[in-house]
Amino acid sequence: MTDPVVVGVDGSPPSEMAAQYAADAAVRRSAPLMLVHGYLHPFRYGVPFDPYAVRLPPPSDEAVQMLDELAAELRTTHPDLTVATRQAPGGPAAALIDASQHAQLLVVGSRGHGGFSGLLLGSVSAQVTAHAHCPVLVVRPPEPPGSAAKPDAGPVVVGVDGSAASALAAAFAADEAVRRDTKLIAIHIWSLDASTPPRSTYEETEATAGAAAEALLAGAAAEAQRNHPELNIERQLVHALDPTQRLLDASRNAGLLVVGSRGRGGFSGLLLGSTSQALAHHAHCPVVIAHPHGHRG
Repeated sequence: MTDPVVVGVDGSPPSEMAAQYAADAAVRRSAPLMLVHGYLHPFRYGVPFDPYAVRLPPPSDEAVQMLDELAAELRTTHPDLTVATRQAPGGPAAALIDASQHAQLLVVGSRGHGGFSGLLLGSVSAQVTAHAHCPVLVVRPPEPPGSAAKPDAGPVVVGVDGSAASALAAAFAADEAVRRDTKLIAIHIWSLDASTPPRSTYEETEATAGAAAEALLAGAAAEAQRNHPELNIERQLVHALDPTQRLLDASRNAGLLVVGSRGRGGFSGLLLGSTSQALAHHAHCPVVIAHPHGHRG
């Protein structure tokens, strides 16, 4: 059975946008769609919590209605799509991370109610992008706000840095570009640093480093081309000190930006302030953090 595309929903407009985006992704993958709502029940002041209670609290009637109505809407807009729903007690982050163990893609909105309140440390989106067991797609709102433009219009952009994580990101990005019938733009941002082998002069050092950067980018593009001979691939080699800002700039005209979860230099992980987390928070298009399947954080 094909693993589903999973999307976190909470009734907010951003999560409904994420659900529509996830439905499109599921159709492109010929996969089912799973709508997951993780909920917590607040306990009233003065009412003790019984740690020995066996029954888990049921979801609210409003949550059940929200899921049923959203599933019905998606079945109408995507007639060939299989849509299932899941209510999970214990909180949205835990529910989505658990569901990601058997998903091919996990989709979340960048803003929402409660735990889906943004990409700040401790929020659902931040926890999911850091700890999911599959690639995570963060759906960014259209720009300018309120515009009718499709959030996935434009080429797929991938940042590569020579790490295993960026190789995974490049493979995901190439597959996605083929599914969308669009161009893949592979970007490598390089600069001189302490690891650059010194030469006799600064000019020679810079030229050597630039040649190595060009070879790295060419190798990543060649690998994608071998797997997808029909794919239109554009290479962009950028000499800059700030990879985050350059990728943010590239996201302005992109339909999707893909980065690895860990890498070298600016792609150094999913800590607050890292490239991956900053892009998920500030990019001008949807962003994929390309975790390997089975990732355990």
